[in-house]
Amino acid sequence: MNISNNISSIQAHQSMLNNSAHNVANVNTDGFVPTNTRIAGGDNYVKAESSKADNNGSKRSQTDLANEMTTQIIAEDATSVNVTAIRTQDEMLGSLLDIKS
Repeated sequence: MNISNNISSIQAHQSMLNNSAHNVANVNTDGFVPTNTRIAGGDNYVKAESSKADNNGSKRSQTDLANEMTTQIIAEDATSVNVTAIRTQDEMLGSLLDIKS
């Protein structure tokens, strides 16, 4: 995995976190239909795919706070892992340049 993959993963999880925060902020908004975010990736990319949840016709907000909290924990942990990977790659590159000089 290279740094650009880590960065795209951080950006995708940030999008996931933004959507989750928007859903939580509208938990008391009547008729609110939340946005679901799914992380998808390939060999050289990671991206967030967002879509509106199915509208069940409820007059109350359809936000599931338990789901949103777990989504936020996942996004936080994934971001932390990617930041650690970038930091490690940076340290390794610095050591390699020190050895070479």
